[in-house]
Amino acid sequence: MSDQLLVDHGRMLDALRIEIDLLADASQRARGDTRVPPCPGLTIEETLRHLGSVYRLVVSWLRDGRRPGEWQRDPGPRETVLEFLRGGYDELAEELAARDPHAHTSTWWPADQTVGFWLRRMLHETTIHRTDVQSAAGMALAGIADEIPEDVAIDGIDEALLLWFDHRLEVLGVSGTREGSVAVSSGGRTWFARAGPSYTEASRADTAVLDQADAVVRGEPALVYLWLWGRIATSMVTTERDDDAVAQLWALLRLATR
Repeated sequence: MSDQLLVDHGRMLDALRIEIDLLADASQRARGDTRVPPCPGLTIEETLRHLGSVYRLVVSWLRDGRRPGEWQRDPGPRETVLEFLRGGYDELAEELAARDPHAHTSTWWPADQTVGFWLRRMLHETTIHRTDVQSAAGMALAGIADEIPEDVAIDGIDEALLLWFDHRLEVLGVSGTREGSVAVSSGGRTWFARAGPSYTEASRADTAVLDQADAVVRGEPALVYLWLWGRIATSMVTTERDDDAVAQLWALLRLATR
């Protein structure tokens, strides 16, 4: 598997299966038309439909070796949205389990052109939307965060910074409005993110950057993960020094992940 990932293939497959079960359970605890607070315009049912569609897109991408032009985006006439979600997951899990995670395949990240990219991406796509549905169903933040395993959260922090902040913003042509650097520290790992008027970049780092950065963000892995994805307030993590640098990191990630 690509060295981008911090969690092995088998563990990710297991974690994705658990996430689907948690998501399905949460979706039954409120009406399907309940609004999802972190995602304006989305309801619980629309979130399930979105995931079911994305799973099918990825299956087609893996099979054809390129981004598909067409795939099933909506449930069939006699299919519930939950059945659509689970059917898409079943296809995806079977496809991923049958492939070597190290095998080359087309992806949208030049740094990781392997099957492992897609498993990682779908795990975090599902985990974040699972927390959205749990939030919409009235579950407390403490319970939501507790159900994110530490290893998954640490890998999710890594993906948010390296894939979305470092790569996606460059593709979008989006950069910062001021010079600012932030060290992110969680779960025994450290990352360094920088932005300025002409660039954004992030990388894994050693602890020396904690003294060098303009600002530091620390916290339990699940909370830092949710914060990077815009699901919780900055007050839920610990910040040090330059608040404007922290705010810029957060704001740029909202543009990257919307």
